[in-house]
Parts: sequence; C-alpha cells; structure tokens
Amino acid sequence: MEFVIGLLAFLFVLFVVLGAIATVKTVRAVRRGVERTGQQVRRTVEETTLKARSAQPGPVGELARVRLELRTSLDSTRRALETGIRHDPSLSEAAGLLDRLEEHARQLDGELRLLMEREPDRGRIAARLPDARERAGRIRASADSLRFAAQDRARRHDEDGLAALSEQIEIEAGALRHWTAPAPAPASETAPGAVPGTASEAAAPSAETPQTPGIEGPKDASHDRTAEFGTDFTKEFGPDFGRGRPQSAS
Repeated sequence: MEFVIGLLAFLFVLFVVLGAIATVKTVRAVRRGVERTGQQVRRTVEETTLKARSAQPGPVGELARVRLELRTSLDSTRRALETGIRHDPSLSEAAGLLDRLEEHARQLDGELRLLMEREPDRGRIAARLPDARERAGRIRASADSLRFAAQDRARRHDEDGLAALSEQIEIEAGALRHWTAPAPAPASETAPGAVPGTASEAAAPSAETPQTPGIEGPKDASHDRTAEFGTDFTKEFGPDFGRGRPQSAS
C-alpha cells in the first residue's frame, strides 16, 4: 500500500514538473513571437516614415534616403543568403559575415536616426552628412558584393546541374531506342587482321585446270573409234594398237 501511495505521489510531482516546464516554454515562445511582431511593426512604421521624409528637400531628406537605401540593401542580401543556404550550406560563412556587417549598419542607422529626430541644428546635420553617406556606401557595397556572389554561385550551380541532367537524359534516350540498328559499315572496309584479296579469291569460282594437249587426245580418239566401229580395239589388240601407223586422209 505504501508503495502505491509513493508511486502516485511521484507521478503527481512528475506531472506537475512537466506541466511547469511546458508552461514556461509556451510563455517564452509567445513572448518571442510578440517581440518579433513588435519589431516588425516598428520597422514597418519606421520605413514608412523614412519613405515620407525622403521626399523632403534638405539634409533631413538626404539622411532619410541614406537610411532607406542602407536598409533595402541589407534586407535584400539577407533574403538572398537565407534562400541559398537551404541548398548550399557553404553560404553559412557568408551569413556570419553579414551578421557582423549588420551590426555596423545598426550603429550607423542609430546615429542617423538621432540626427534626424533630436538634432535641431541643420548646419551640424549637413556637416555630418558626407561622412554618414560614405560609411553607408561602404556598408552597401559590402552587402551588395555578398548578394551578387550568392546569386552567381546559385546560377552556376543550377547550370552545372542542368548540364549533368541533360547528359543523363541523352544516355537514357539512347538506351530506350535499343531497336535502332547501327549504321552499316562501308563495303570497302575489311575485317581486322584479314589479308586483302582473300575474301574475293575465296568467293570467286575455281577455274578449271586447262588440259595439256597430246596427253588426253589419244583417249578421246579411242572413244571416237569405238563409237564409229562399235568395237574397242584397245581391249582386243592391246593398248599399242594404231600407234605408228599413218591415219587415213578421211
């Protein structure tokens, strides 16, 4: 019984602790969401104000244009790196450099905001304007360099992938056309290792060996006499019959 009571107490304490942890995590997540939303709202309001003031003439309008251009360049670079880092993890180092660059940009933006909102002396604003413009230009040039490099890297990676895919498709297309007969070899070509003229000599019909005059002639003559008289005199009188005797003129 004591064991059951102890187990129930342990489970109760465990559930309470887990509930407290879940509650703390939920509160923190909600707080981060609220802070993020508040930052986005403040940023939207500031950008709207800067766009309105950038149309004004004078040093205040010039400061507003500098701040707006600086923010636009950094935001574009951030979006380009966040998009490319999903497919190319090597851009993480470039993202780290952009974080450091944004720190300098925030410091400069804060100085320019103070000049716009709390500095009543227009002459001092005009005196600080060239230095602020030069610093903002350096930051924008660095941000643009990172963005252009990320875009070029993504385009090159896509071109290499497309070339490899096209080659694989050509190989697969050739394999699918397996019924296509190969092109016939030219008739003038011979098999490797074959002696020229052998095939033509083997294909040509064998010519009959010419008969030597005077050797088969008497045999033919004896057959002619047999056919004429009906008697084979070579069998009856011997093979020397008729040799040395003059043939009749008929």
